[in-house]
Amino acid sequence: MNYINTKFLLNERPKGMPSDSCWVLKTENITDLKNNEILIEAEYLSIDPYMRGRMNDGLSYAAPVNLGDVMVGESIGRVIESKSKNYSVGDLVTVHQGWQTYIRVKDSDPTIIKVPESDLPSSVFLGTLGMPGRTAYFGLNHVGKPKAGETLVVSAASGAVGSVVGQLGKLMGCKVIGIAGGQEKSQYVVNELGFDQCIDYKNDNVAHQLKDYCPNGIDVYFENVGGDITRSIAKHLNKGARVPVCGFISKYNSTDITSEETPFHVLGALNPKPEHRFFVVTEWMNKFVEATSILHDHVKQGNIKYRETITEGFENAPQALRDVLSGKNFGKQIVKI
Repeated sequence: MNYINTKFLLNERPKGMPSDSCWVLKTENITDLKNNEILIEAEYLSIDPYMRGRMNDGLSYAAPVNLGDVMVGESIGRVIESKSKNYSVGDLVTVHQGWQTYIRVKDSDPTIIKVPESDLPSSVFLGTLGMPGRTAYFGLNHVGKPKAGETLVVSAASGAVGSVVGQLGKLMGCKVIGIAGGQEKSQYVVNELGFDQCIDYKNDNVAHQLKDYCPNGIDVYFENVGGDITRSIAKHLNKGARVPVCGFISKYNSTDITSEETPFHVLGALNPKPEHRFFVVTEWMNKFVEATSILHDHVKQGNIKYRETITEGFENAPQALRDVLSGKNFGKQIVKI
């Protein structure tokens, strides 16, 4: 066997929006596998907001990518060579081994997940049926804990996580209000995804719309963006409200994120304070298969719809990340390798 792997290595720390010079493309030959190793040919690469934070050299919930290391990310692909009892040639798997076209990995790697048999496109297992979908599922159920009849507000509502949060909220009997950027995204959130209302933060007066759409206040706010949106939401949170903090993308390109106002500053200053915490999907790693199965059933039954932006060509991964950080993508951002 002889395969040429192409990979993006982190070349320099970004200041603001990451430029192409932040990465360097390298190739390597992959020859014989060792015992208990598999080789995966990547089909799609997931592009997600958290990647921007991992490019910084600072305190965070996860270690930064070291300069010279493969850029962090999850892929889906087929096993094309195997020296493992656990995986056979032809198995479709997801694996969190970064931006590369061929992934040589030990079969004990905890990030490898076998994809269940499905007639859905494989890319959906990086979005609604992958890490973003599971993030929505666990964050809403275990941190947000919504009850039927409550009001749930979701920021970045048309995105990979927010779209699933809102649709799950509707299935639980909540009144669901989305916040999205632009008329097209806002109409999609209501007309396609079935949210009760959606506020277009680019064109609507967010404060006025929240007053109109949430006359009985907000019980659960699923936080994806931070900034002005969080400050507006804070005024409407009910006593006993819960706020799962998934992220705050509006601040990710800050040159000094430690000096920025975060959702924790805003929520922590309230009296009474809402129940709020930052969460990471890996807290529920032992329940991933179960969550994927539940979400798969919902998609098959038409209860959960999804949308993807697919960028062609592995070499365009940096631009795909910039698109995510500037909100140009619609739904889940994927790179087709």
